[in-house]
Amino acid sequence: MSERPTPDLEIVETRVYRGANVWSYDKSIHLVVDLGSLEQFPSNTIPGFSDDLVAMLPGLREHSCSRGRRGGFLERLNEGTWLGHVAEHVALALQQLVGHDIRRGKTRQVKGQPGRYNIIYGYIDENVGLTAGRLAVRLVNHLVEGDPDFDWETERDEFIRRAERTAFGPSTQAIVDEAVSRDIPWIRLNQYSLVQLGQGVHAKRIRATMTSETSSIAVDIASDKDLTTKLLGAAGLPVPKQESVRSEDQAVAAARRIGYPVVLKPLDGNHGRGVCLDLQDEADVRAAFPIAEGQSRRGNVIVESFVTGKDYRCLIIDGRMVAIAERVPASVTGDGRSTVEQLVELTNADQRRGVGHEKVLTRIKIDDAAIEVLADQGHKLDSVPAEGEMVKLALTGNMSTGGISIDRTFEAHPENVEIAEEAARMVGLDIAGIDFICPDITEPVREAGGAICEVNAAPGFRMHTHPTIGEPQFIAKPVVDMLFPPGAPSRIPIVAVTGTNGKTTTSRMISHIFKGMGRKVGMTSTDGVVIDERLVIRADASGPRSARMVLQNPRVDFAVFEVARGGILREGLGYERNDVAVVLNVQPDHLGLRGIDTVEQLADVKAVIVEAVPRDGHAVLNADDPLVREMRRKCSGQVVWFSMEEPGSEVRDMIDAHCRRGGKAIVLNPTERGEMMVVQHGRREMQLAWTHLLPATFSGRARMNVQNSLAAAAAAFAAGAPLHDIRQGLRTFSTNYYLSPGRLNEVEVNGVNVIVDYCHNAPGMKMLGDFVDRVGESLESSHDLARPSRIGIIATAGDRRDQDMYELGQIAAQHFDVCIVREDVALRGRERGATAQLVLDGVRAAMDEGARCKQAELVLEEIEAVRHAMSRANRGDLVVVCVDKHAEVMAELENWSDVAQAGSTTNPDAPSADPDYTPPADQAAGGA
Repeated sequence: MSERPTPDLEIVETRVYRGANVWSYDKSIHLVVDLGSLEQFPSNTIPGFSDDLVAMLPGLREHSCSRGRRGGFLERLNEGTWLGHVAEHVALALQQLVGHDIRRGKTRQVKGQPGRYNIIYGYIDENVGLTAGRLAVRLVNHLVEGDPDFDWETERDEFIRRAERTAFGPSTQAIVDEAVSRDIPWIRLNQYSLVQLGQGVHAKRIRATMTSETSSIAVDIASDKDLTTKLLGAAGLPVPKQESVRSEDQAVAAARRIGYPVVLKPLDGNHGRGVCLDLQDEADVRAAFPIAEGQSRRGNVIVESFVTGKDYRCLIIDGRMVAIAERVPASVTGDGRSTVEQLVELTNADQRRGVGHEKVLTRIKIDDAAIEVLADQGHKLDSVPAEGEMVKLALTGNMSTGGISIDRTFEAHPENVEIAEEAARMVGLDIAGIDFICPDITEPVREAGGAICEVNAAPGFRMHTHPTIGEPQFIAKPVVDMLFPPGAPSRIPIVAVTGTNGKTTTSRMISHIFKGMGRKVGMTSTDGVVIDERLVIRADASGPRSARMVLQNPRVDFAVFEVARGGILREGLGYERNDVAVVLNVQPDHLGLRGIDTVEQLADVKAVIVEAVPRDGHAVLNADDPLVREMRRKCSGQVVWFSMEEPGSEVRDMIDAHCRRGGKAIVLNPTERGEMMVVQHGRREMQLAWTHLLPATFSGRARMNVQNSLAAAAAAFAAGAPLHDIRQGLRTFSTNYYLSPGRLNEVEVNGVNVIVDYCHNAPGMKMLGDFVDRVGESLESSHDLARPSRIGIIATAGDRRDQDMYELGQIAAQHFDVCIVREDVALRGRERGATAQLVLDGVRAAMDEGARCKQAELVLEEIEAVRHAMSRANRGDLVVVCVDKHAEVMAELENWSDVAQAGSTTNPDAPSADPDYTPPADQAAGGA
């Protein structure tokens, strides 16, 4: 142990999980930190560390930690805990400092790496959470050994300002909070206030208090104050006299016609900017005109009669009044000692005041207009008002200019409420702020005097949700009621599919079943993003970002997500929960990557989608796989088993017991006429389909697709599909190129039987080899003279373990007469030829032990390997291509045939174009 600690804590890796993940059910930030020498120094061995930390972040006193009670973390701190754990709590405390109620966190040592720790903590805003983690590490290091360049107060204030800049405004936050309370999902679409509520076809958008239901024409009308006044006047509503002008002289002339005093304001302004009140003569009008004109986007200025009285804002949502606030202009109250300027500073020190709309009140700004208002009252900035004297600093009561609000919701006269609601209807706004000027809102405006001076689109909510005086009004509720009436859905069904092999085919089967039912299905897979059976993005789209793309698409009413191990480890699921989780199998693939070294760890990763099943959801699990079977313990909803085991086996006995308790399952029952897929629900059994009559199973020979069909049928059954539609979907789904590109595509090229498949790992090769044996036997029975040869083009990805590559070659050698080993274009960190050589070594080792294979060759480039295989194949032979770029392979196969092959003209530059489209001859010539 070194004599004194040094500030060695550093972040070595950062991940942001945007949904459920291996560490947490909720979105989290994952930091891998290295303590260095600090591994030898728990918190109680560093003098003054704990006291200084709590003095800087008093909120740590509230942390319960593992003790489960207030102050539990302080106990751990004083007893001695490692500084990675301390950094976790500091990151949580920093987020709590800016109002983010986050309490979830954990710290665990990285296995086999002393001094390295996984720190996981929740977040609301991704940027704030990341900044909190970085600042937490800096603060811990500073407390270990003082850093002269680190000033805590400066760093803390900068962190708070950064958090406030990215935070939602009060209006948007109120709506989002109400949506969350109703379990309505939301997605932030930009760094400002554009938010999507709901998913897919049910999605609605808001931007501050404008919604996707807000009429664009109504917004244009409201922004044209002259037109608004004319419309309201035509409806018999009380409005001030008004004219629109474009020059000073026109303004003076209009003021004379209307009669002094008058008001000047921009035609299309907002937030009270450029509004000049109580102009008594021509000189006042000429002085005010440039101020109003400067805030008008089109240069038009409104001259209207000055209506005296109090300023009231009536909030109308969906045609009904929901809140009324009296707006009091920015002012300070004298104490007999302080100057006006000092009183303003004291008022702005209120924690509720911020810049713009970031807090519930806005700081009072001293500008030329404020100085002029002071002068009209006989004051200057250095004046000392008498005790109790109220000094105005603005004439308008807008919250954005520093005003305060008083709740008057239950005091308004019914006639005034009716007038405000009628004004909103006349303009056509779903959410409108109606500004009244009248002596008293409790008296009818038509009798007591007063008028509607403005109708506002996108009115701010904070004067109602956080009034300075009075009770807050929960006005976000009627907004969400309008967008999602009680009982209206906000979520679309989500089916998530994972497993080592078969994910893509199963996802396509499920999509095909629901497409046949008329649903608009959004699907993600390793081939891309498919919306309503149209490929819109060609890429490996099995991660969380692609899932969010589908959930944002307004056509989609059913989602099927292929969920890969890499996406879960990298970013989590990308959504909150899935209604149905399908786990096909867990087999040794991708081991040795991102800390996953065993199949048990891999099973924990894939179980994330099972943990994301709600209580009313289903987990469709492969009962034949012991690791998948164990996942039932992690499911909050119902389990639906599928199995290929025969009746009487231990697995089938377990399933039968499950069904006797009211559970669900889909199994295979062998008969003399073939294998029947049977749905079991409780004690009932319902026949579904013969496996050999499903095109995707190749008359039952493709056992992997028999299993995939069981999983797809179980998922569709769990998602509520009728049995007839499930049957129809499975009977019309085939592995042709159009429905399942790169997955068991069968083509005939000059009498040679060619199978194109994406097999890329040893477990997949076992299943493919079984299929090759079954197909080979049927080919041999149909050829009397010569035995057809089996030629396999095999490969695997470069990021697999050496033993996995070697094993794939060994397995392939058991099923093919000739093995041609190729290599993917993406080497994934290996030297060119290294991956193929390991596979080839496995093939030759099996050949030495008497495997079926009699010849092994190395042809690295994929198309060259296809040409080599086709050149040596004879009529009746079977060629299996384990493909990487399936479109290019189909194009090459077409060159060996007199007829077009499916997908042979796929254009990578136009992934959503028809895969068989061929440009006209003149166009092709022009391109050449």
